Amino acid sequence: MSTHTQISPFAFHKIRDYVYRTAGIIIGNDKTAMVTGRLWRRLELYGHTTYEAYFAYVSSNEGAQERATMLDLLTTNETYFFREPAHFDFLRDEIIPQQRNNKIRIWCAASSTGEEPHSIAMVLADTMGKGDWEILATDISGKVLDHARTGVYRAERINHIPDDYLKNYCRRGIGEYDGMLAVVPSLRSRIKFELHNLLHERQGNEQFDVIFLRNVLIYFDQPTKQKVIENLMQSLRPGGWLILGHCESLHGLNLGLTTLRPSIYRKPVASATVLRKLAV
Repeated sequence: MSTHTQISPFAFHKIRDYVYRTAGIIIGNDKTAMVTGRLWRRLELYGHTTYEAYFAYVSSNEGAQERATMLDLLTTNETYFFREPAHFDFLRDEIIPQQRNNKIRIWCAASSTGEEPHSIAMVLADTMGKGDWEILATDISGKVLDHARTGVYRAERINHIPDDYLKNYCRRGIGEYDGMLAVVPSLRSRIKFELHNLLHERQGNEQFDVIFLRNVLIYFDQPTKQKVIENLMQSLRPGGWLILGHCESLHGLNLGLTTLRPSIYRKPVASATVLRKLAV
């Protein structure tokens, strides 16, 4: 078995369709090398000589755990601390002051290995101290969430962390952890990590002031984008902010959000229907 193991069109489409049905993520026809590059070791581990045989296994009752592993491998994307820093500036300079010292709840809806929620936590800790704030960080991959909970990263990933944040909220590893960076426990404890599929609504009636959903919509088609954002809007309070990646937009979607600037949106405080009812 090698990285050059061929995947048949039939097996590729079976795997691609499963990822789309389960996570809403589109794997393009040009991504065969990505799929084989991430999965060939799994075939070797289970002794399969073809991707058809591997997919038949993960589709069986016995392959339930491997299905989760396959999904993890095919939906995990690269991230880093303070990616697209203008969004963190907006959080610090615009959103937090408007809260007027009220509690602020933020949902990082695609947290990956945790760099984004930890970046958000640094901003909140710096501006609000030990005040009333909390972060929910979710992802479809249990594997990346396990990594995120540790708060431990390779030291070369610190390049985008501001110096004062690096000093106050991070510690360099020593001994066996040399070359690693750890987010301080007091910051990690303010983040709740949970498994969540964006194709589903959150259970309960929890409401968030800000939802970060950055660099995720680019993997969805238009109907899936509509569904995902509608699900998120159920958990965004009236007047709350939705923040997407800089390369993303809600163009063509019917959501009733106000565009504040490219990639930053706000949910109206009250819909026109509600206002009309109040006026009667």
